[in-house]
Amino acid sequence: MAPPFKFQITHEDDTTQARCGLLQTPHGSIETPNFIFCATKGALKGVTSAQAREAGVDIILSNTYHMMLQPGADLVAQHGGLHTFLDWEGPMLTDSGGFQIFSLNHGGVADEIKGRRRFGGDKQFFKITEEGAFFHAYTDGSPQLLTPEISIQVQHKLGADLVVVLDECTPFHANREYTARSMEMSHRWGLRSLREFERLNNGSQALYGIVQGGIYPDLRKISAAFVNEQPFFGQAIGGTLGSDKEQMYEVVRFTRKELEAKRPTHLLGIGGVNDIWEGVAQGIDTFDCTHPTRIARHGRALVRSAMAEGQEGLNLKNARFREDLRPIDDQCPCYGCRKFTRAYIHHLLKANEMLGGQLLTLHNMTFMMQVAQTIRASIKENRFLETKKEWIR
Repeated sequence: MAPPFKFQITHEDDTTQARCGLLQTPHGSIETPNFIFCATKGALKGVTSAQAREAGVDIILSNTYHMMLQPGADLVAQHGGLHTFLDWEGPMLTDSGGFQIFSLNHGGVADEIKGRRRFGGDKQFFKITEEGAFFHAYTDGSPQLLTPEISIQVQHKLGADLVVVLDECTPFHANREYTARSMEMSHRWGLRSLREFERLNNGSQALYGIVQGGIYPDLRKISAAFVNEQPFFGQAIGGTLGSDKEQMYEVVRFTRKELEAKRPTHLLGIGGVNDIWEGVAQGIDTFDCTHPTRIARHGRALVRSAMAEGQEGLNLKNARFREDLRPIDDQCPCYGCRKFTRAYIHHLLKANEMLGGQLLTLHNMTFMMQVAQTIRASIKENRFLETKKEWIR
């Protein structure tokens, strides 16, 4: 019998670190590079799992922090795990809740990159200690504790194929001293996560370690060495990565260079189209982000022609689309592009009909899967840099 988890590198680019791989799990295999869509609270917002499959989605992600609060890991376990709970037959990943700890105190990654920084949350409701993170649930205000052990226990009950150690995600503006202390604690949390994982694991899950260290190359090197030394199946680059895109790409570059090449490597919480091309060039295998589905719910369609002009897709709420009888993208095979016009979707959005966001979500999912397919094909044909330049002008 083949091992339930395996990562095989199948093609490597001659001029960059880009590579294609095959990631095998008990719920099927996926080709890499690939994009993971977020079913954060146990649902792909606005679409069913079956519709996501039709759009070409291979793997999805759910969130430990949210699922432990609502509806609770025990209820999910009673259903047989997340796969049954939300009717998903393919591979799944759960993150550890570490990013939500960061968000409680500092805001999200978008806040970091765009400079909308929060220098501390409500300390009455949030505290990090060596034991774990103390906070009050957003669902009912109840006091909660998330430790490395609890995070792994919750992920075990949720039953995703790929699970992640608990870490503290430091903001880029944290000084080196704080970042170093946080990284060292994350390493201790990582060892505690690993021990609990080994205690519970029955072969149905594989564990990823996380590299921290902020924007500091020496700390990232130390953290990468720590992850390399542990018996993790995979590895993830975590933490906020800088104050702008260029710094983010540089942090990813020097971090990935220090990591074990044979393991699957995930870039946590990053998923813009340009970010994916740049990340793949540095050897990243998988990405996750809410961005494609979030902008769809706000009326934006990912279209290559618009992105080539420096726009974040088409905003179909704009009046210029009121009588536009073209499909969103005549090259797209999604249901919305096959059946409806820009004018119709504009109408849906202006009328606040849920179908508008749903159709755009399906379109953006299809678009992201086409990006991943294009990247894989370019690597296999040894045309990665040439194709990358065509996409990123």
